[in-house]
Amino acid sequence: MSKVKTNLDLIQWLGHDMSIKVFSYLDNSRDLVRASAVSSSWNDFVIENGLCKQLCLKKIPEIYGVVRTIEVDNLFKVVGSKLWYYTEKRERLNRNHRVYALLAFGFVPMNNCISQAICASSTDDCVRESLTSTLEPRDITEHGPSYWSSIGQSDPSVTETLLYRLYSKICLVTEIQVQPFQDYFNDGFPIYSAKAIRFRLGGASEPMEIDSKFVLRDKMAFSRHDIWAYTSPVFPMSQENKLQHFKLPEPVFCIGGFLMVELLGSAQKNENDNLFYICISHIKVVGRIISPEFIVRRGRFDDMEAAASNVSLTSIQGGVGM
Repeated sequence: MSKVKTNLDLIQWLGHDMSIKVFSYLDNSRDLVRASAVSSSWNDFVIENGLCKQLCLKKIPEIYGVVRTIEVDNLFKVVGSKLWYYTEKRERLNRNHRVYALLAFGFVPMNNCISQAICASSTDDCVRESLTSTLEPRDITEHGPSYWSSIGQSDPSVTETLLYRLYSKICLVTEIQVQPFQDYFNDGFPIYSAKAIRFRLGGASEPMEIDSKFVLRDKMAFSRHDIWAYTSPVFPMSQENKLQHFKLPEPVFCIGGFLMVELLGSAQKNENDNLFYICISHIKVVGRIISPEFIVRRGRFDDMEAAASNVSLTSIQGGVGM
């Protein structure tokens, strides 16, 4: 009898409820994945009880808003799918386990997910008022005020667009912050804000190389609405010199790594030339990105340690609209 007890697996010995409680103390995703590698029964226990999902939701509560997209719409396709071997339910559990393990491993919070200002629909002065200035955290640098400006328009309803690249091809975006520019050198200190603003996320179904010589035909490609996985509601923009917070209705998975900002109409006329301008000082994207530890190569997302534990993803198919 004692020999039988000795051969019992720890999970069998503790029972289901106590084992769940013990595993719940593992608050590091790496520890949980390592625990699942101890034996086949431990691996089954972690997968069948969705422990990676529970830990991921605990660590990254923003994921709650996209659980259906992950599990039902199959946002991610996993490496080594073996539907012929497992039952459909078990295959789904395996897939979700590996997806949530990667997300728990890889997502890191950032105050600004923007890595590069690519282009604007127009720029009044490409040297002093370039789009890159919107990524400068200071209002004033040694070269003067830091901001982007559109060209002047006689029609105040003209829409201007700004295009940015994010740090990762996979981002979880919760909020976008925009600050219009206030001109302290003219009477009345006018603020050149837009009347309203809208955001598009996604932007590339195939890998694209974009450099400083961004050509017109590439700009035209980004004007196509069908390449954007997500389009936000239209937000009113106030004519105030402050960082305005535009919180998205739900966290959004940005697949593709690009942000387009649409500035819908100008609220301010320049008294010197009687034309309407939009000027922006700062833009930030708040959310989470896949950690640099995850190598992006040929559409495959791998982490060296995660891969050793059978946690990896293949190319992301399509996008998400929420």
